[in-house]
Amino acid sequence: MHFSPARFARIAVLSLALATAAGAVGAADKVVTVPVKFAKGTTGVTVKGAIKGYDSVEYLVVARAGQTLRLTISGSTNANVNVFPPRANGTPDPDADGLELSSDYQNGRSSERAVLPANGTYRIQVYQFRAIARRGTVSKFSLKIDIR
Repeated sequence: MHFSPARFARIAVLSLALATAAGAVGAADKVVTVPVKFAKGTTGVTVKGAIKGYDSVEYLVVARAGQTLRLTISGSTNANVNVFPPRANGTPDPDADGLELSSDYQNGRSSERAVLPANGTYRIQVYQFRAIARRGTVSKFSLKIDIR
């Protein structure tokens, strides 16, 4: 069987496209969603976990506009946090931009704060930056969530 250079090129491009698509399907990032409830009479809770590579954990907390959210994360310095506000109807918004957080770092702990702009369910995402995630690094963390 004789292959012309053009036919060979088409087969090579198609093979590469199929291989890329198959790799993308198998490489989905795992996102674990955890609803968080505070014990009656308390303003916070501490959760512990671990993330690997591009995986992340999203903690869902209900809060009101004007309350202050404070997050303190310890453990691996590779674990980072984002906070996403709710939609206008109060439900979690998967497409929202993260809130701007003010940061403080003391004694191996990173502390983030924000005054919350709306009533509803906020997503607190724990993740790793891409440079660390692409290595498949595992980061164990402890996250204190406080809302007042």
